[in-house]
Amino acid sequence: MNTTGHSQPGSSSLDEPANAADLVNGLGLPVAQLVARRPEEADVSVIPFAVGQRRQCISLRRVDGLVEIVMAQPQDAGTRLWIESRVRAAGRPPVAWFVAPAEEIAAFYTRLERELKALDQQLPGLPEDGGGENDPDVITLSLAQISTDESPVVRFVNGTLYDALKAGASDIHLETTPQGLVVRYRMDGVLQAITRLDGKDFADRAISRIKVLADLDISERRIPQDGRLKLRLAARFIDVRVSIMPSLHGEDAVLRILDRYQIASEDTLSLKHLSFGETDGAFIRRMAQLPYGLFLVTGPTGSGKTTTLYAVLSEVNTGLDKIITIEDPVEYQVHNVLQIPVNEAKGLTFARGLRSILRHDPDKIMVGEMRDAETAQIAIQAALTGHQVFATVHANNVFDVIGRLSTMQVDPYNLVSALNGVLAQRLIRQLCTACAAPQRPSAATLQASPLPPEAEGWRFMHAVGCAQCRGTGYKGRRAIAQTLAMDIEIRSLIAERATPVRLREAARARGLRTLRDAALDLVQAGITSLEEANRVTAVEE
Repeated sequence: MNTTGHSQPGSSSLDEPANAADLVNGLGLPVAQLVARRPEEADVSVIPFAVGQRRQCISLRRVDGLVEIVMAQPQDAGTRLWIESRVRAAGRPPVAWFVAPAEEIAAFYTRLERELKALDQQLPGLPEDGGGENDPDVITLSLAQISTDESPVVRFVNGTLYDALKAGASDIHLETTPQGLVVRYRMDGVLQAITRLDGKDFADRAISRIKVLADLDISERRIPQDGRLKLRLAARFIDVRVSIMPSLHGEDAVLRILDRYQIASEDTLSLKHLSFGETDGAFIRRMAQLPYGLFLVTGPTGSGKTTTLYAVLSEVNTGLDKIITIEDPVEYQVHNVLQIPVNEAKGLTFARGLRSILRHDPDKIMVGEMRDAETAQIAIQAALTGHQVFATVHANNVFDVIGRLSTMQVDPYNLVSALNGVLAQRLIRQLCTACAAPQRPSAATLQASPLPPEAEGWRFMHAVGCAQCRGTGYKGRRAIAQTLAMDIEIRSLIAERATPVRLREAARARGLRTLRDAALDLVQAGITSLEEANRVTAVEE
């Protein structure tokens, strides 16, 4: 069986006109008129550009929702099965099959390449940040280069990076299996399978290529490795964090995409660009406008904590104050803000950098993460000495932050004197407006999801899946939040080392709403589904 998309002896294709009639008559497939089709009709979310070139196939979308698949070798069973799985994953059925000569498919991709390059050139430019067009450490991604790379491994890696950036993925997972390599993208916080490539040797070479790009040791396969690489896509410069992990079948790679363009493309990032509710947004602004003290933002990795703090910095950045950040890494550039990247290999840790920042006459300080006792204690001392400090810390909710800082040997009296407020946040997927449909959850789901009595009258919405949402039923995310402001009683309870139960009761008496409450509000409004609320929040939150 031919799974590479290239002709082999004895296989039929449309490379020769004489075979066209045989294929049409034998398979009952019409010949596609690609000359009359527009490049923007290509659906690269079903068949990515680089893969389609290699396998000689195209996915085209029509206004009636039908997907047309054009192949040069329709008898290639391996490619057909792969396409069918991609179509199902993208939620695109029904499908119509066509054949076309290989040279017409190549010509269509050439026209598509020109179209995409023209769109790329229309994007606004960003500062090069030390990495220019001719910098050898910057990997330039372009369709022209990808299509002409002689090495299949280089073509695959560059094509995967290009497709992930175009799809808006936040992470790329390359996972080795006994059969080969599985590629998955994290989109809207959820992993989606993209493609599977057979061949253990190809998988090893693909991981080695990633390690070369990230300047890692390709001979070391027994321990984890971390590195970085920089991409250039038209006028955009994108940083990528690379994590290599040994596995049972070889090595896995995870590439975290840090696309500064997503924020820098806005005129000025502010809280209004984020999706906080009116009450939560007012709380954040009130914390940001205080002259001194500590404001903490908590949540799991990928919950948008850093983006929230960048929005806060942008709003308070009037030019009258010295603003300094210390981050690992610096994810986005903020105008007129001194941003310091942590470099533990050179001895620049959060704690050491924070000590140096205090000697640099700052007014406002952002700490990327309070991850150890020394950093937490220095940050609190800075807040007590007249500085305004914004920081993130990993915890599940606003109460767990207090316990987390207690384990860092932070003095409770200093903590309550410095702390102004805590924000806990999550990102929850929104239902696709094009396909969401009313449907009451199953009895099992309702039983596992304690709801308020008024939920009997709710109009629950269900994720269906369509072409616009890649078959997931969801499109885009929004923030939900839990807020806790300090007052005399809350400060007293923390100083007395009160139990979390007493803290929670006191906060609820002051109108505290949980993350679960915020998620259920979106369920009631039909913005998200009950299943998504259960995925993101715990019942007790």
